[in-house]
Amino acid sequence: MRIDVLTLFPEMFQGVFGASILGKARDKGIVSLNAVNFRDYANNKHNTVDDYPYGGGGGMVLKPEPLFAAVEDLMPEGGERPHVILLCPQGEPYTQKKAEELSNHEHLVFVCGHYEGYDERIRQHLVTDEISLGDYVLTGGELPAMVIIDSVVRLLPGVLGNETSAVTDSFSTGLLEHPHYTRPAVFRDWEVPEVLLSGHHANVEVWRRQQSLLRTLERRPELLETAELTKKERQWLDGIIKERANQEQS
Repeated sequence: MRIDVLTLFPEMFQGVFGASILGKARDKGIVSLNAVNFRDYANNKHNTVDDYPYGGGGGMVLKPEPLFAAVEDLMPEGGERPHVILLCPQGEPYTQKKAEELSNHEHLVFVCGHYEGYDERIRQHLVTDEISLGDYVLTGGELPAMVIIDSVVRLLPGVLGNETSAVTDSFSTGLLEHPHYTRPAVFRDWEVPEVLLSGHHANVEVWRRQQSLLRTLERRPELLETAELTKKERQWLDGIIKERANQEQS
């Protein structure tokens, strides 16, 4: 996979692209990571990339020329147009499902904005996706781009040491992940659940699935509405819910 980031602050990505999972993935040749300063594509002597909005109002607006020129320069000659992602508060909320979708593309370009906003023609004619990390506003798109890139790259084959890790992560199955334990078996009188020490793999899997269901019920119950559950799991959950309701009433 090739990932290019269009930003006014490429230095922000140096540490992120060179460390941890992203650094290892780049060293293995699984992904190419590049931060490009789109100010280099400005078409005026002052290298300005923003201007006052037509119609008045506060703030500055990013001009279309530098961003169009940058994306077009990043396109391989005769190759397919990259998937261009605009980071902005108006975009669709980011999810694990979206990360999985993006991981199937060969070339991603992230556009990190600043100032008041983007010229609307950038939205209409340049980008393929608009993504938001949540209902809040950041100084620019750099931090959201880092988050999304990390979540996408870790899904690529060969990136994680354990290929099942990404598959069983929270949200990948539609549920929150089950609790984890490691040595020692007893810490300050807190014991690891006995089933995990039994060596009975089938029982361990049942326990983990049930714990995943319970954790989702307690912390993100809305996820259960769309999760793919068996009839037996639905019945088991209903029993837990009824039992807790009775306890609250008594």
